[in-house]
Amino acid sequence: MKILVTGGCGFIGSHFIEYFLKTYPGAQVANVDLLTYAAHPDMPNYLESLAPERYSFLKRDISDPELKSWVKSGKFDAIVNFAAETHVDRSILDPDSFVRTNVMGVQNLLAVAREAGNIRLVHVSTDEVYGSLKPEDPPCLETNSLDPNSPYAASKASADLLALASGRTYQQPVLITRCTNNYGPYQFPEKLLPLLIANALENKPIPVYGDGKQVRDWIYVVDHCRGIDAVLQKGHPGEIYNISASGEARNIDVIKKVLDILGKPRSLITYVGDRPAHDRRYGLNSNKIQSELGWKPQFSFEEGLRSTVEWYIKNQEWWKKVRGSDYQKYYQANYENKFGSKNSKNREVNS
Repeated sequence: MKILVTGGCGFIGSHFIEYFLKTYPGAQVANVDLLTYAAHPDMPNYLESLAPERYSFLKRDISDPELKSWVKSGKFDAIVNFAAETHVDRSILDPDSFVRTNVMGVQNLLAVAREAGNIRLVHVSTDEVYGSLKPEDPPCLETNSLDPNSPYAASKASADLLALASGRTYQQPVLITRCTNNYGPYQFPEKLLPLLIANALENKPIPVYGDGKQVRDWIYVVDHCRGIDAVLQKGHPGEIYNISASGEARNIDVIKKVLDILGKPRSLITYVGDRPAHDRRYGLNSNKIQSELGWKPQFSFEEGLRSTVEWYIKNQEWWKKVRGSDYQKYYQANYENKFGSKNSKNREVNS
């Protein structure tokens, strides 16, 4: 099988390429990535080292019209799209870039896939398109209505609708996956877990939005990659598949667990002003992919969390490369100054 992966130098995309090359010794993977801020500078060389004869890379924006001729000549069997602007905070500050990549970029990819022979396309989406759940609500099904609250979630919901419409209008074999919060090695340290681990290792404050009781549904990144592969290989065109390990937990509880694993004091926890329109709870029902495609998670949250913490301890040089002055200036000059802080002093959280 020869597949095109877009956004393959990002966190989930790079894990998927690594998983795919190792799982299918005869497979070929071409990776298209623009190498924006979220792509670690070492990732292209690392992926090439896995299977140089079966892997190729092209630095290109998924919105680029010239992709059409390149993909058509490549004779790919399928496209798996990870390329996206993903961080909610950044979408609040700069929604335009999210529309360009997440909406216009996906529209271009759909056209690319059609003109290349109507090849199979798996579009990787997010649980955030469903919006916020109440504590008593059941986890979301694929049939739940879309109710996005952030510019990021709205841009992903728009892309989902374009993909579904393209499938129905042009009989295009498009499939959509929606997953919960991923965690694991190589994650960009503006996301909660890597930011938390890195700050704790450097004895820096741990920022917590609002009261920290937002609930997220966690899945180890390798389990997510296995789910995407199941959809790629066996999924039915036009269908949506939720991917979840049923690992709901409050942010503050996850933070405490990590601090305990690291042996760091909970006094590092610092409450800051809440994110605008901050979703209170996410949760997905993954019965469909489990019953129809035979997928199920292999990693418990506790097992995956300890493994992730250990990786960041052993690979401090990796994440320190992307925690330079530019990254710090971005947040100090934009987010913190714009939305402020609930409490300027550290406040210890009782057990």
